[in-house]
Amino acid sequence: MNTLNTIVAHKIKEVKERQELYPKQLLERSIYFNAQTISFSKYIGREDKCGIIAEIKKQSPSIGIINKYANVEKISIGYMQAGASALSVLTDELFFGGSSHDLTTARKFNFCPILRKDFIVDEYQIIESKSIGADAILLIAAILTKEQIKQFTNIAHSLGLEVLLELHDKSELEKINEKVNVIGVNNRNLHTMKIDIEQSILMSNLLPKEIVKISESGIGTVETILKLKSHGFQGFLMGSQFMKHPQPDLACKEFIKELKSKS
Repeated sequence: MNTLNTIVAHKIKEVKERQELYPKQLLERSIYFNAQTISFSKYIGREDKCGIIAEIKKQSPSIGIINKYANVEKISIGYMQAGASALSVLTDELFFGGSSHDLTTARKFNFCPILRKDFIVDEYQIIESKSIGADAILLIAAILTKEQIKQFTNIAHSLGLEVLLELHDKSELEKINEKVNVIGVNNRNLHTMKIDIEQSILMSNLLPKEIVKISESGIGTVETILKLKSHGFQGFLMGSQFMKHPQPDLACKEFIKELKSKS
């Protein structure tokens, strides 16, 4: 069983346990449940922003521990002060060291779009995402059917959440529906964990031209972003590059400063 299958199997079990502990009715009592959300797609496309989606990621199956004791409050505020377009927060605990509390902390201290980065396999997690303060959710084509993606997108929209649909290769193109708000190309093959930036470029001309497009994983230089921009990408999800630094927010600030000077 590869890493992705292991994560999904655990996630299905985890969701069942969370449903028993925190029923939907309880989630709907959250102060965030009826709050107005912020458009993830619009912020990515804003001309006064840089397109960087700065991620809080404490560990990963491919790298291991990155920044185990990261201060979510400090980093999230610093990311936004640095000029990031949006935040991404890993909420998976076992494999990525995150938690729902991390996202709620980021929400408490920031008025900006926040993407919940997790492995969504059940509609319960969408309701949960709204209750913890997310503005957008990630749907991974590699682990969902076309029908599930459409169903989950409709549920997300009914709650005011936007959807980032993540693809890797052209075999997943048929899973796109016209309602998703953003399409992301993950340069990491989730089955082998290998990264190739060229994957985004290979996919760029195959994606709907009218939709906001982002590139994910393996982005480490300003030159890479400029190259991706030339192929139509507007957003760039970066986590490890910043989080491996002792002060992720400062690393983000310096990166965005360099990006602006070369754009």
